[in-house]
Amino acid sequence: MKTLRKLVYGETVLSIALITGGFLTLFLFFDLADELQNLGRSSSADGPTYQLRHVLLYVSLLLPNRLYELLPISVLIGTIFVMARLAQSSEYTILRTSGLDPWRALRLLLTLGGVFVVLAFLIGDYVAPAADKASQLLKARYQGRITVGQTGAWLREKQAQTNYVVNVKALSPNNDMQGIEIYEFDPQGRMLGIIQAEQAQFAPEGAWLLGQVRQTRFGASDATEPVARSDSQQLRWATQISSEMVAVALLRPDRMRTIDLFTYIRHLQDNGQNALRYEIEFWKKVFYPLSCLVMVILALPFAYLHMRSGGISAYVFAGVMIGISFFMMNNVAVYVGNLQQWQPWLAAAAPGLLYTAVSLTAFVWLVLRR
Repeated sequence: MKTLRKLVYGETVLSIALITGGFLTLFLFFDLADELQNLGRSSSADGPTYQLRHVLLYVSLLLPNRLYELLPISVLIGTIFVMARLAQSSEYTILRTSGLDPWRALRLLLTLGGVFVVLAFLIGDYVAPAADKASQLLKARYQGRITVGQTGAWLREKQAQTNYVVNVKALSPNNDMQGIEIYEFDPQGRMLGIIQAEQAQFAPEGAWLLGQVRQTRFGASDATEPVARSDSQQLRWATQISSEMVAVALLRPDRMRTIDLFTYIRHLQDNGQNALRYEIEFWKKVFYPLSCLVMVILALPFAYLHMRSGGISAYVFAGVMIGISFFMMNNVAVYVGNLQQWQPWLAAAAPGLLYTAVSLTAFVWLVLRR
């Protein structure tokens, strides 16, 4: 059994590594070609220039997220290639006659798939979010600030008997906020005031340090002055909105850590906001690494097919198409689930459940019954 594991695991890991390297090289070329158009740009007239070394660093920081997205497809194609090659060379037939029954082969591949599940989780939850944030900050340093759309990020918070709606236009490269507007409402929905600040920093113990502040209060007691305005250089505003929450709102939620998404979802729910989109992304982050197990189950039946000379390429092509269809369905399910108001876990797990059913059907029909 030790020799068998060494044979199957060694060839499969090598095949997956080669395929992953090929995919990453291809995407690196595409990202590099797309980013070269930004060479020579600067965030200001006297600011630093975006040079070739910055371009290379930026596209390199995109690779962990590419790896996270491509890992299940690479596992599928690499495992199919090894299983088909073993079947074509009759090595798998020898292994079967030596006592490798279908269930033992399935456990063998599931163990290997479990390793890639752990690897995908570590990359998707630690390496890729950190690298993606670093890439955004790098680009902002030479090309401007991080922002989404024309209005920036909108957040909401309830404090005692007061409701706040917060707008953050952008994040600067040093993780400071820019263009802050804080709208204050009473429980009946009447606006009590507006706080506007040019910049803000995240302070410890749940607060923001606002700079260049203008406060506007409505409904002043003096009837001759219903609106009161005041300016200050700095203001400390107590809030539980953390830097991770602002980052989730400004950056893509599918590239955030699972714990950050969970914290942000709790914040939205506590303040009566719709968190469906982020709940779906949270469950997608939970289920996506498990798709590596689905991929190895899909690949096992290829070892029981009758191979002809030169037939491996056709099966590898089939694996590529299956992997692409899984990738597309995984992305489409997020939008469909959001539009149709599906249960978040169901929208995220639907592609994996569908392909698991297909793979188990193929396993029973091709492996057990035939």
